[in-house]
Amino acid sequence: MTPEITVFTSNEQSFDIAGPAGRLSVRTQAGSPEGVLARRRLLVVVAHPHPQHGGTMDNKVVVTLARAYRDLGIATVRFNFRGVGDSEGVFDFARGEVDDMQAVVAWAQADGQLDEVLLAGFSFGSAVAAAASYGVKPAHLLLVAPPVERYAYDQSQAFLQPTAVVIGADDEVVDVAGVRRWAEARPGLRLSVLEGTGHFFHGKLVELKQWVSDSVEQALSV
Repeated sequence: MTPEITVFTSNEQSFDIAGPAGRLSVRTQAGSPEGVLARRRLLVVVAHPHPQHGGTMDNKVVVTLARAYRDLGIATVRFNFRGVGDSEGVFDFARGEVDDMQAVVAWAQADGQLDEVLLAGFSFGSAVAAAASYGVKPAHLLLVAPPVERYAYDQSQAFLQPTAVVIGADDEVVDVAGVRRWAEARPGLRLSVLEGTGHFFHGKLVELKQWVSDSVEQALSV
């Protein structure tokens, strides 16, 4: 990263950065200066759903999450995992993708403008964000529609940071009852179930955005 490049501006910008398996495509935007958390100098990196099922950083849930953080005053980074879009490499079953996310975090922090990192992920991306959190040690972790029955989400039945989970009551991809049981076994984890919607939050993106805003603000305003 060269000093003359401004990574975070009010308009979205696209960059190609060096990743563990080759080039990674990323998209950045500054947080709103009017956001209630703008003074905290926060950065969030958001991970997209399964690459082999059409998941990209332009997924509508991922974009909704990024907008929620942006409006809170948090700088945002979306990116394509290896093998997706213009990102180089091949799918690595949520192993290399963790390395991708950690590389994106390191790149975004390199200009020194932001003090704390948050991680978020949707579906497959939530598993990657959870695994990456043990190396990144974020200030907050958001897991959206996490397929907890398919991936290892925590290493000791306790996350190292405030963690929030949200899922649609009618999720047709993830076992909602299984997510409830998993969350109940982890004291302090905040779980919300949005009624009347499924895995992709059709018809409920406005409600999802508001929930994310409220949840993150509550967790970080203490």
